[in-house]
Amino acid sequence: MSRKKVDLKLENVTIEAVAAEGKALTHVDGMVVFVDFAVPGDVVDIQVFRKKKNYMEGFISRMIQPSPHRVEAFCEHFGVCGGCRWQPLPYEMQLEAKRQQVYDQLVRIGHLEVPEIRPTLPSQRTQFYRNKLEFSASSKRWVLHGEDPEAIPADDRMGLGFHVGKFFDKVLDIKKCWLQPEPSNAIRLFIKQFCIKNGYDFYDIRNNEGYFRNMFIRTTEAGAVMLILCFAYEDSVKRIALLDALVAEFPQITSLWYVINEKLNDSIGDQSPILYKGDDAIYEEMEGLRFKIGPKSFYQTNSLQAYRLYSVARDFAALTGDEVVYDLYTGTGTIAQFVSRQASKVIGIEYVPEAIEDAKVNAEANGITNCRFFAGDMKDVLNAKFIARHGRPDVIILDPPRAGIHPDVAKVILDAAPDRMVYVSCNPASQARDLAILCEDYEITAVQPVDMFPHTMHVENVCALKRKVK
Repeated sequence: MSRKKVDLKLENVTIEAVAAEGKALTHVDGMVVFVDFAVPGDVVDIQVFRKKKNYMEGFISRMIQPSPHRVEAFCEHFGVCGGCRWQPLPYEMQLEAKRQQVYDQLVRIGHLEVPEIRPTLPSQRTQFYRNKLEFSASSKRWVLHGEDPEAIPADDRMGLGFHVGKFFDKVLDIKKCWLQPEPSNAIRLFIKQFCIKNGYDFYDIRNNEGYFRNMFIRTTEAGAVMLILCFAYEDSVKRIALLDALVAEFPQITSLWYVINEKLNDSIGDQSPILYKGDDAIYEEMEGLRFKIGPKSFYQTNSLQAYRLYSVARDFAALTGDEVVYDLYTGTGTIAQFVSRQASKVIGIEYVPEAIEDAKVNAEANGITNCRFFAGDMKDVLNAKFIARHGRPDVIILDPPRAGIHPDVAKVILDAAPDRMVYVSCNPASQARDLAILCEDYEITAVQPVDMFPHTMHVENVCALKRKVK
């Protein structure tokens, strides 16, 4: 059954405020209207494409008067690429919108009692701030508005870039991305031209055909570069030719890997990358600590801001040197090692075994002897027996995935009764849900939003909790 098309145009409407999911909003006849790529103060005509009982969604069909706040988007792909949707919004307004997002989730929706939420901690860089990007290859790139698909030359039909929002099989060919510093763009463009010139076919995502699938570029503040290329099947002649060409063209690539991925999806989490040339890892540093990053390692994608985020978490933990600290969802143990100098003992737990192995290697390399790391599902590992064996935590630091923590984990935490907790979250909605459980025995003493991803709606949030006196 086809969905009924909405043919409704709203004229001469003033955009009122920033909304969730990167949209803006206004009201027409008492109904909320969400609008893509709008800025508060814009006067526009809106073409509605979805109408529900309580709200409508639409896009700007005509700009009558741009908002005095509106700034020029810096990326030529703005509006088509799904990333960096807040480019027209001044950075100060982005930061306040993220603070408001945290307030809405914790207070307005979550009904939690919190102290005044601090201003969002700004990112030190708002462009070229990421240390990791993935680009997907497609045999049929996204056709831009105004292009005639039949007139596109054969050598311009392939794309190497990002998936277009809501279309799993559509890839926007990227000319320049402003997220990662060079040589990121140069490497991607070189690979595309080499493949076109030498007849390498890009992957057809819908039909699961083709050779070159996707690629990952990782960089460090010190200038190291890791490149991982993924192919759908082994063709040693093609593979070696491309890899050797990259080695010759980009001597700054310090770690070059490839993956033969015969699965139907592009994830390499269950694959075995093969080192072709260079070092088996790159390294990031933080306060004299050195962290090993392999092809599948997790590391915060905004390196400079990660330091500020972890500094907030450490400050909120208020460690004196005598505490037993549990770092739950420790990843590669970055936070655990970051706070280890101010703690008596740190216990890190993480679901991914490879991450725990990285954590152990990093701790040994950093000369840290008071951290122990354990792999396994949190709700299975963290139990009364585990706590009895390793000691009751004085402080618990949580940095879970977007889904938040399992109710069983929340129960064990409450039973463990640490004096203080620090909850780091990339999703204030799930954080608010979890805090509602934890606040049975705890009070929230500080809330600090942190901007890890400028020009996007995403916000990291840190909450400090103290056990209630009963």
